[in-house]
Amino acid sequence: MEDSTAFEEVARFVRQTALLETTQAVLEWDERTGLPQRAGAYRAEQITHLSGLIHRRRTDPWLGEALQGLVDSLGAGATAGPSDNHPEAVDPRAASIRRLHKEFLRQSKLPVDLVQAIAKATVLGQQAWERARAEDDWRAFEPHLKTIFGLRRQEAELLADGGPLYDALLDQYEEGARSDQLAAVFDDLRKRLVELVQTLSQAPRQPTGQALVRPVAVDRQRTVSRWIAEQIGFDFSRGRLDETTHPFCTTLGPHDCRILTRYQTDFFASGFYGTLHETGHGLYEQGLPEEWFGLPAGSYCSLGVHESQSRLWENFVGRSRPFWQFAFPRVATQVDGAWEGLDSETLYRDSNCVRPSLIRVEADEVTYNLHILIRFEIEQQLLHGNLDPCDAPQAWNDRYAAYLGVRPTSYSQGILQDVHWSAGLVGYFPTYTLGNLYAAQLMEAIAAELGDSEAAISQGDFQPLLAWLRNRIHAFGACWPPAELMQRATGQSLSAEPLDRYLRNKLYPIYGLNG
Repeated sequence: MEDSTAFEEVARFVRQTALLETTQAVLEWDERTGLPQRAGAYRAEQITHLSGLIHRRRTDPWLGEALQGLVDSLGAGATAGPSDNHPEAVDPRAASIRRLHKEFLRQSKLPVDLVQAIAKATVLGQQAWERARAEDDWRAFEPHLKTIFGLRRQEAELLADGGPLYDALLDQYEEGARSDQLAAVFDDLRKRLVELVQTLSQAPRQPTGQALVRPVAVDRQRTVSRWIAEQIGFDFSRGRLDETTHPFCTTLGPHDCRILTRYQTDFFASGFYGTLHETGHGLYEQGLPEEWFGLPAGSYCSLGVHESQSRLWENFVGRSRPFWQFAFPRVATQVDGAWEGLDSETLYRDSNCVRPSLIRVEADEVTYNLHILIRFEIEQQLLHGNLDPCDAPQAWNDRYAAYLGVRPTSYSQGILQDVHWSAGLVGYFPTYTLGNLYAAQLMEAIAAELGDSEAAISQGDFQPLLAWLRNRIHAFGACWPPAELMQRATGQSLSAEPLDRYLRNKLYPIYGLNG
């Protein structure tokens, strides 16, 4: 059989599997947006069944043989094409073969019973987490956490090939990443951030953050959120915005991207920046090559790269002075007088208020990564069996006291605040900090190539920035591993320095400090 015919048959088979995967995603979206309480058990059975069907297709012997033949035909070193930064230079076929073959080998190590057990445990776990969080009841969730980490440990043992268990799970989210290498970069970042927090706490000027806690009705916030998503480029003919307990973004088809946020009447930043964040994810999904949907060349590169897109729009754009020069007069007319007496400069300063807090998704840019490092450390201990789930809340609280100087007084503000562990997403958290590091490198590369973009943003023109991201990140899909994609886009290896430079350059003037 000719290679082109063989690839088309593989592509057809994989796209049929994607139909099942996106159907499962619809059920998961529905579960998070209004599933009746008594429907939870049956939903777990539905997703468990679909997970088994998907896994059997992913590990079908015919697929393995076909992919091996295609890999052999590529020859040594053939992956994504010439060393060039232009999409037309990429060979999406070769890149898709490489990623599909790796994924087949990984999935083939996992028995279907384990895959289905994880699927069922995480659906039930998320339902238990929602109730436990609402009732501030750790004991109701603890057995689910124990079960989920036990199952993910079994998975890691099958995948690790004698290497670190955590890295076997981390690789699913950030291909090629190693926990020891991340720990070194994160440790450097932690030292820089702790010192920066201390410096800012003693600065002569202190933003209060009060502008963002003025009460704004939820219906007004919904209007503003949809408006800002449209302004930065989200296509509502190919997506929608809804509400949920824990904001997220999911793609249900090549023209069906769902972004979800949540609102608090007395904390405008929660819904506004939550929407900007999830819209960043949505812009990435809508910018992927639709003709390759269902195959690696049409899929996101990694969760770290995905997070770089959301954090870039949320923070590097959304907390900038030119952004508020554009957005303030327009938002002010939509919030029923709540911002009377304020101006764009006040919103700019208050959106950059640095203050240690308990809730990760509401944290400022400086302290946010300290929240991530706490989770990164604890989930490694849980996975390796060095921390018993019953002791996890205390370990959580102690690290918050040590890293941020605050201590949770409830489980819902502490270890129950995130959905990730209930969903089995062990190894996911470090990708958030990777996203911040990547975003800082991307913004330096954008500035070097496009020059000062502040004038365009202050006029509400976000297209030059979005076009650059489309051409340098989105168009490549998963044709390269994340480290290579970022190296090609920015010319830099992973480092804490660009993020440190960005934070200090922005915050020192706000706080009345000399650089």
